[in-house]
Order: sequence, then structure tokens, then C-alpha cells
Amino acid sequence: MNALKRAAGEAAVDRFVRDGTCVGLGTGTTAHYAILRVGELIAAGASIVAVASSLATEALCRAAGIPLVGLLDRPIAIGIDGADEVAPDFALTKGGGGALFREKCLALAAEQFVVIVDETKLVDRLGAFPTPVEVVPFAAAWVEREIATAFPAVTIARRGGATPLLTDNGNIILDCSFGRIDEPLELEAELRAIHGIVDVGLFTNLVDIVMVAGTEGVRDLEPVSAPATR
Repeated sequence: MNALKRAAGEAAVDRFVRDGTCVGLGTGTTAHYAILRVGELIAAGASIVAVASSLATEALCRAAGIPLVGLLDRPIAIGIDGADEVAPDFALTKGGGGALFREKCLALAAEQFVVIVDETKLVDRLGAFPTPVEVVPFAAAWVEREIATAFPAVTIARRGGATPLLTDNGNIILDCSFGRIDEPLELEAELRAIHGIVDVGLFTNLVDIVMVAGTEGVRDLEPVSAPATR
């Protein structure tokens, strides 16, 4: 599995990152290999800067010798990140690493957003992986009640349990199991309307290219229907 993740990460960097590129770098085990590859290009003499999607990614970039800039300090030519689930229309579940808010910032800001995954992340519909929901801690009880009221069948778990994991923004994550998600855009809008929710780990109409690593190499996933223009 690590070999597939490495293949996807390295292929995306080799294809899209050039001397002079400002690249948005995601968080997680697959993005890890893309970051290392960018570091190798810089060590070979390329002039590349990056916007990091998390403190963990910032630390890895520094260790790899990658100069960092802030969001929109430079036009972000390409964003590269992994995903927890990828549906046929390129809708994603993201946030397993807790960085969904900053990852979505990069996806929105990048001129092109490329998702790198192995074949196990491809699904017919989102929902097998719980949907991460980032919440202001003060409002957590309210948000849990509102979600449970709106979606009676949902299962909600605070990530970290009694000592909740805090995101880089100081918020908590609720992992919400809705079951099969047929309309992720509508679900995201319903959740975002609840006061206290900062972001939802559903990414729709954001992805330009999905690169999938399998035993036969890395390929571009063909969307069932073309993603909407960002």
C-alpha cells in the first residue's frame, strides 16, 4: 500500500510541479510522498515554494527543505492532496487527518486541484468513511444535538473521545456516519447551516484531476460526469 501511495504522490509532482511553481501541499500519508518528491526537486536545484495545509505538513516541508509561503502570497498553480473517499463524479470525503478546513482553502485557491489516491479509496457513493465535521468547541453540544435532530439515523463520535483532538484551528472534529450519501453538496449545505460548524469534510465541484495508483501503475480517473466548473 505504501508503494502505491508513493507512486501516486511522485507521479503527481513529476507531472505538474516545475521550476518556479507554487504548490499547495496536502496532509496525510499519500501527500507525504508528494512532499518528499518536491523536496528532491528542490535539492536538485529547482526553485519551488509551497503552501502547507497543516502544521504537520509545514514541519515536513521544513525538514525536506521546501520554502513556505502563506495562502495567496503567491498564485497557487497546483494543489496536490489525498482523499479518504473518491466518488465517480469526483466528490470527496476528506479530513481523516483533521486538516479539512485548511485543505479546502488550498483546493479553492489552487488553479488546479489534483487528488492522489490508491485504488482502495474509490467508492460508488460517499459515506462508508465517516464524514468529518469541524466544530467550535463551545458549540459542540449544540451541534451534536442539531445534527442528531436533522439526521436521526446518524452516529456521531467526537474524535479523541473524552480528550478531543484539536485541529490546527483549535476546533474539534465530529466524525458523523450518515450511511450512503447520494447528494454530498446538499448534505454539506445542510450541515454548514448549523451554527458552530466551521467546515465539513465533503469536497464537491473542486477536483480537476484524480490520479489513482494501482498494481498496473498510475492512471487518471475518468469522471462519470464532468465535474462542475469551479
